[in-house]
Amino acid sequence: MNSVAENYLESTRKQFAYYKSLGDKTFAQLTDEAIHWQQHEDSNSISIIVKHIVGNMLSRWTNFLTEDGEKDWRHRDSEFEATYKTKAEMIAAWEKGWQCLFDAINPLQADDVSRIIYIRNQGHTVLEAITRQLCHYPYHIGQLVYVAKLIRAEEWKSLSIPKGKSSSYNADKFSKEKDRTHFTDDL
Repeated sequence: MNSVAENYLESTRKQFAYYKSLGDKTFAQLTDEAIHWQQHEDSNSISIIVKHIVGNMLSRWTNFLTEDGEKDWRHRDSEFEATYKTKAEMIAAWEKGWQCLFDAINPLQADDVSRIIYIRNQGHTVLEAITRQLCHYPYHIGQLVYVAKLIRAEEWKSLSIPKGKSSSYNADKFSKEKDRTHFTDDL
């Protein structure tokens, strides 16, 4: 892997996988009831946020290189109204959205990053389109994590370095030989 484009594609695949794992670990701590909790009427529950992420993923990544990323069959406004009945139903949709994303980006080659694709009839390079979604999904996944932390309160299990544990975490990391890989999931 020599080119910047190849490195970019590999890095984005790893980043998407990392953010998916944050959602997965969040859902593991929630009940069917918890996914529907809303702080107030105008706030989004975890199930609504997931429905929006999935709707976006299916629209953006289906026939990614050949069709506009905003599909005629997508009804974005309804993503914020309807919710999944169970956590299992929500997770099945979540998996479908991520599968669509990975099926679109895994085959991409370095030459593809400069190709032009369209989102709402606006041209983007493949690199721009991927970066756009790599900013969008973590924004919403951060919301998922935050809402879940509110719900779980003191029962929440940290997904990263727990408060007050940075020194011991760093001491452990620096006590080991340098890791020659260029990616870590400890953001």
